[in-house]
Amino acid sequence: MKIDIISVVPDLLQSPFAHSILKRAKDKGLLEVNVINLRDHTTYARAQVDDYAFGGGAGMVMMIEPLVNAIESLQATTTYDEVIYLTPDGETFNQKMANGFSLKNNLLMICGHYKGIDQRFRDHFVTREISIGDYVLSGGEIAAAVLVDAIGRLIPGVLNDETSALTDSFQDNLLAPPVYTRPEEFRGWKVPDILLSGNHKLIEEWRVEQSLQRTKERRPDILD
Repeated sequence: MKIDIISVVPDLLQSPFAHSILKRAKDKGLLEVNVINLRDHTTYARAQVDDYAFGGGAGMVMMIEPLVNAIESLQATTTYDEVIYLTPDGETFNQKMANGFSLKNNLLMICGHYKGIDQRFRDHFVTREISIGDYVLSGGEIAAAVLVDAIGRLIPGVLNDETSALTDSFQDNLLAPPVYTRPEEFRGWKVPDILLSGNHKLIEEWRVEQSLQRTKERRPDILD
């Protein structure tokens, strides 16, 4: 899979993809992540990519011309399955979306900044608008990193144990059950006996029961 990201501050995205699971995915050749500096695609003086909003109001708006220059340059060599704009007013990202995106070949993400991007670019180039929550960040870079992480770990071969992703929270509209490891007892706090029984059928039933209980208590909305 190839993911390209257009950003005004590409340095913000250096660390998230240089460690842990995503680094291994890149090293294996399963995931390619490229961060494109929008300022390299502007014709304005001093690498300008934003301007005042027509009609007045506080804040600056990312101009359409540098964005179009950047995307058309990328589209000359890559056909994108989705062009994703990270914005607070987009549809809220979830595990189902991550599963779907992980089956794609090429994704392009646009990181918003300032007061957002010229609406004309959204109208003519963007295919999906996505938010990671009901709050506002300084830019879309952190949101892009969240999407890449959630999507990248689902690519076959990225995780050492591919069944691990299938038991994550939200994969089956349930939260994951509690988990335990060594020692079996610590300060008098014991691991549930069922997990030490060796009876895999009963253990699985216990985990499903715990998942249901935890979901009812913490996120009853996803059961609906």
